[in-house]
Amino acid sequence: MAIDMNNFTSNQAEVAATYSEKKLRIGIIGTGGISTSHIKAYLNQPDVEIVAGCDLIEGKAQKKLESLGVEGAKYFTDYKEMVDTVEMDAVSVCTYNCTHAECTIYALEHGINVLLEKPFTVTLDEAVEVMKAEKKSGKIVSVGFQPRFDANMQMIKKIVQSGELGRVYYVQTGGGRRHGIPVSWSETFIEGDKAGLGALGDIGCYSIDLVMNALGNPKPLTVTGTATDYFGTTPEAYSQVGKPECAKKFSVDDFASAYIRLEGGIILDFRIAWYMHLDTPGDTIIMGTKGSLRVPSTDCWNGSFSKPMTIYHDVAGVPTTTTVPLLPATTDLWDRKIRSFLDACINGTKAPVPTDEIIYNQAILDGISRSSKLGREVEIEIPKI
Repeated sequence: MAIDMNNFTSNQAEVAATYSEKKLRIGIIGTGGISTSHIKAYLNQPDVEIVAGCDLIEGKAQKKLESLGVEGAKYFTDYKEMVDTVEMDAVSVCTYNCTHAECTIYALEHGINVLLEKPFTVTLDEAVEVMKAEKKSGKIVSVGFQPRFDANMQMIKKIVQSGELGRVYYVQTGGGRRHGIPVSWSETFIEGDKAGLGALGDIGCYSIDLVMNALGNPKPLTVTGTATDYFGTTPEAYSQVGKPECAKKFSVDDFASAYIRLEGGIILDFRIAWYMHLDTPGDTIIMGTKGSLRVPSTDCWNGSFSKPMTIYHDVAGVPTTTTVPLLPATTDLWDRKIRSFLDACINGTKAPVPTDEIIYNQAILDGISRSSKLGREVEIEIPKI
């Protein structure tokens, strides 16, 4: 029987927001580039007041928030002082990767909900500590994977969960930029003491979440991985942005690949790059016993994609391909991300992108890093929380 194409229309129905009767008091910890999207989306909500901002650099938080139209907020260079002295319902943590855990845990310990930018943390141990603090506090942590709110990204999960592909046994995913080490507006992405992870944590976590979310987040069991820096340590890699001095600062990965065994007999074949002599390391492919799905590659996976997906299957014994119509890209991803977080805070419901799902993403990132350093396969063990 042919596939019912009605299955591939958008089911992204508008969900009514639960607006608070009083203003939700929001703080911003870290006012670098990504904070702009957080701030703008908060300002689009009628029941939000941004009451505080914090950044290590004196005056940076005030300059950022006021430039975006925030008035009357208090400003700090120490996030602990901000949390200790300003009454807040929630904070966005937009700091360096290496400080995600400490900022989030401190906020939770003081009864504050957290919207945490991706990646979850740098190590699995840090992620576990965050989850322990979350459980103890009774508050929520939602991790910043806004692609989950895109109609086409949601269609991938819908196809996989529908059973159209049968039992999934092999997944290939990844992506990358031909020339795209992110130093044009900030060099902290390439510094190991701040970022902790390079391409892995910047865009690799997106492609992993793309497939793990579609699969229902099966537990990762083992990882064989590599993480290299062949390009980032060369001045030539920065010729397009005119920053050859960045080669001396580079201390993270610019390429990573891995072979991951997941629960249920699923193999995940992964690769990601900030810089490579190739247009793409491959499309995302989800292979099943009844059919396979091809998702066209992008350089980041942090939004949508611009080409239709294809299902390969047999109809009456004849090899057939079915093109899945491309849905209009969801243009308000950040508003949906912020609103869903706020609604969960108001209603006391589960975080929209919960830590008990993203812990598997973090375990894979951690496993790749450990495997690369040890030069062998490693087992993944996630303690019960």
